[in-house]
Amino acid sequence: MIKLRYAILGSIIPMMIIAHYANNIMDDLYNEINTLKDNGYCECLEIQEFDVTVTMYNPTRGQTDSTPNITADGTKINIWKASDYRYVALSRDLLSRWGGPFEYGEYIVIEGIGENSGIYQVRDTMNPKHTNRVDILKTPGSSQFKYTDVTMYRYIKYNNEMVDNS
Repeated sequence: MIKLRYAILGSIIPMMIIAHYANNIMDDLYNEINTLKDNGYCECLEIQEFDVTVTMYNPTRGQTDSTPNITADGTKINIWKASDYRYVALSRDLLSRWGGPFEYGEYIVIEGIGENSGIYQVRDTMNPKHTNRVDILKTPGSSQFKYTDVTMYRYIKYNNEMVDNS
């Protein structure tokens, strides 16, 4: 019979590998989008820009609700791996449920916030007191940050057509 600690270890290691792999895929896609933009393929992408304030939050009862391991769309997370998910909470004015342009599950690109720049997935909702704001999910104990006047992007459409720059 397998001991409990070996069973737990045997399940945690594959989860860590999968999370790392998924994170690398998102970074690769982010780099590919930037390469397309730099090479004049921007016209193939319909881009929407939003000027927002970006902060961070931890999945703790003090910063969320009584179920910090469950996001607003019902996704269950491991609190101690929160930074690996690359999830964000949006202020209600940005979510379609309250008349905004974004749905849960959509991907956004945030640039200009240093090592935290990149692709994120919308999974959570912020407190109603906030507007025009993005909150990045981070593991408890992570350094706090706040960036104002940040541009958030949403790529809506990609037509595999090459743009003629002549």
